[in-house]
Amino acid sequence: MWPLWLLVSLLALSQALPFEQRGFWDFTLDDGPFMMNDEEASGTDTSGVLDPDSVTPTYSAMCPFGCHCHLRVVQCSDLGLKSVPKELSPDTTLLDLQNNDISELRKDDFKGLQHLYALVLVNNKISKIHEKAFSPLRKLQKLYISKNHLVEIPPNLPSSLVELRIHDNRIRKVPKGVFSGLRNMNCIEMGGNPLENSGFEPGAFDGLKLNYLRISEAKLTGIPKDLPETLNELHLDHNKIQAIELEDLLRYSKLYRLGLGHNQIRTIENGSLSFLPTLRELHLDNNKLARVPSGLPDLKLLQVVYLHSNNITKVGVNDFCPVGFGVKRAYYNGISLFNNPVPYWEVQPATFRCVTDRLAIQFGNYKK
Repeated sequence: MWPLWLLVSLLALSQALPFEQRGFWDFTLDDGPFMMNDEEASGTDTSGVLDPDSVTPTYSAMCPFGCHCHLRVVQCSDLGLKSVPKELSPDTTLLDLQNNDISELRKDDFKGLQHLYALVLVNNKISKIHEKAFSPLRKLQKLYISKNHLVEIPPNLPSSLVELRIHDNRIRKVPKGVFSGLRNMNCIEMGGNPLENSGFEPGAFDGLKLNYLRISEAKLTGIPKDLPETLNELHLDHNKIQAIELEDLLRYSKLYRLGLGHNQIRTIENGSLSFLPTLRELHLDNNKLARVPSGLPDLKLLQVVYLHSNNITKVGVNDFCPVGFGVKRAYYNGISLFNNPVPYWEVQPATFRCVTDRLAIQFGNYKK
């Protein structure tokens, strides 16, 4: 009876389907820019996405206990790990260690992982990182180390890095030189840290050519003036910014999306928005504005404006659209004005003459 049972068991295993990575591989080794609603990281360079078949040799027999290994992806999430597993295949391209209890990254934790493309350390207890912990990772492009206990940005990040997500830590300071040599970096997400304006040392972002930067849910009281001038997207929502002064945006002429929602903005100085000729989307919702910001009609490419949940009491006929035809190169496809104390029945229809469709206008004094 025993040999028969063993034969049946072996036959069943031989016909079983291999472990399949679902969702996470596609999310991390993406073939296009991130579009995650209001937390997008668009502009991310993906020219270095690895072809799994191009990496040799293969060490498929190596897989840490409790982890799932498939197609050079090693998934060791939600295992209660206290440290980085030791038996990692040298040809690993994605290592998922999220939702564990790792508190420290040691010098040799990633030794031999010269092909690693993405490292996920989200939601651990990491408070200490050895200065040479990332040295072996010469091809690392994506580092996700959010929701940990870091008080500083890790030193000596790999020069190959393209995307850094380090939000929801305890970082209060961004020193000069911390991003030195990171010429490939184009996306940083560092919101949810107790960063004040004084926490950014002059020249902290020198050398970076970022497309995307998010410093939301911090303690900023004004728009930082020393961020990379290459930015296409800047998200500063959920801070304590009270005003936009004339030259606050002077440096950021390449922006096409600016997020300033959920602040305490009362005034936007005349001419402030004129430095943003390529702006397509502007988020000013949930602030304390008493009127529509001046200068919107001059932004020829602007298509979306969020102004809901402010204190706007009046909307003028020329607040959004320029005078004359053929001036605006892109019509609006979204204007939100709801939850403002403006008598919408007094707004003239011509106010929205440069809007693609009346359904694009969200009006009325109501709350979601």
